Amino acid sequence: MKTKLIAPSLLSADFGNLQRDIEMLNNSQADWFHVDVMDGRFVPNISFGFPVMKTVQQHAKKFVDVHLMIVEPEKYVEEFIELGADLVSVHYEACVHLHRTINLIQSKGAKAGVVLNPSTPVLMLEDIIADVDLVLLMSVNPGFGGQKFIENTYKKISETKDLILSNNSTALIQIDGGVNLDNASKLFEAGADVLVAGNAVFSSPDPERTIELLKL
Repeated sequence: MKTKLIAPSLLSADFGNLQRDIEMLNNSQADWFHVDVMDGRFVPNISFGFPVMKTVQQHAKKFVDVHLMIVEPEKYVEEFIELGADLVSVHYEACVHLHRTINLIQSKGAKAGVVLNPSTPVLMLEDIIADVDLVLLMSVNPGFGGQKFIENTYKKISETKDLILSNNSTALIQIDGGVNLDNASKLFEAGADVLVAGNAVFSSPDPERTIELLKL
């Protein structure tokens, strides 16, 4: 799978015109659709669930990346995969049995990612890094869009890269939170493979051009 990927977050899309925004991403240089699912328990916000995933499934023509910011994600991963998720990422902090949940996702035919909150150290992934397809490093505290990027993320990218290499893992590194035109190239240079961008894309007067610039 090629790297330097852009995954616009549908959390920032116009939900009154969701099909229009999905079609725009289909026609853009975006690589993935990023779907943020929040339950109001693991994070202090509620986003969307299966009905919106059905709309994404109907119209999206690219890789669908689902980020579950929910407690007990193992109860729901199978249905998200049935609704078209190509990759499902779950939080280290939300999974009592992380290895089992990663295996469940992969057994249902999807790729599996593990997510770390900003305050969770990378070394917590030592026992799972060889089994996951992706590591998502939160560069803001999860729950709301539009937050300021946490600068310590660059250090965590380097630590994650070292952990991946030392364990012969093929996991990609994804960054989510505060990604914009000012830091995208630095994040790729630091070792990130996939950047999630929400406000930077959907609040832009020319979202398709912004996606092009993020990839430069």
